[in-house]
Amino acid sequence: MSRPGLLTGPTPVLTAAVLWGTTGTASSLAPADAPAAAIGCAGLVLGGLLMFLTSRGARALLVRASPGERRLLALGALAVAGYPVTFYPAVARTGVAVATVIALGSAPVFTGLLSWLTGRSRPTVRWTAATAAAVLGCTLLVLGPELTGRATPMDLTGVALAACAGLSYAVCSLIGGRLITDGHPSGAVMGTLFGAAGVLVLPLVLASGTHWLTTPRGATVALYLALFTVALAYHLFGHGLRHTPASLATSLTLTEPAVAALLGITVLGEHLPAVSWAGLAILFAGLGLLALPSDRTAAGNG
Repeated sequence: MSRPGLLTGPTPVLTAAVLWGTTGTASSLAPADAPAAAIGCAGLVLGGLLMFLTSRGARALLVRASPGERRLLALGALAVAGYPVTFYPAVARTGVAVATVIALGSAPVFTGLLSWLTGRSRPTVRWTAATAAAVLGCTLLVLGPELTGRATPMDLTGVALAACAGLSYAVCSLIGGRLITDGHPSGAVMGTLFGAAGVLVLPLVLASGTHWLTTPRGATVALYLALFTVALAYHLFGHGLRHTPASLATSLTLTEPAVAALLGITVLGEHLPAVSWAGLAILFAGLGLLALPSDRTAAGNG
């Protein structure tokens, strides 16, 4: 058997999650008048186009795909487009902390349930325990400042939007994982999904106004998001799905809020209460359990 390398096992997925964790810090550097949803969607448009043009086999996949695979690609592209369309409005209504916890915390749960319902896998005891610990740690980490402060009323519409973002991410991961394990190149699959999604959200970017993209800061932020948090990160995530079940991969991406929190401390000068540090420890414990090698194939490989 081949020796483990940098692009095998959980490493590509964890690297992608680290890149995604820089999104909040990067977007905070955009011009103040840039609409939040437009920032994320602009990154998707540019990054999705780049992925499609640079992925070998993306155009061939569209031509050779069976009718069933084309339906999966269309659904996957809608799921990819649905994430920024639902997540950023959720942030505007509930705040970044609540939206992040609900979206990222619900994604692995949705993935595990959908995998089970579609017969792709049965959740293992280890996956269930580790994911529960990671979700708990994520919740304490991100909501720590609010849990130790004054409670605020919850916006139910924002909660629902954040849950839809988590579902969108789960559906994208499952469809991408299925097409990749069926033998299609990971780059072609992810390039097709994100190229089509970029086309879908382009009208939203244009309708929101593109004046902020003409400024040096706006252009730099959009290019960073496109190159690193979309093109590179999802290329790595797609490669990881070839070696890692979707249910495990989405659980490992709970690394993202940990990276975001640490960047907030070191770059933006933010402070975390003790409960958030405890959540960070629990989160890393859950991720460590998920990343441990096992003799049996992990949940999702069924």
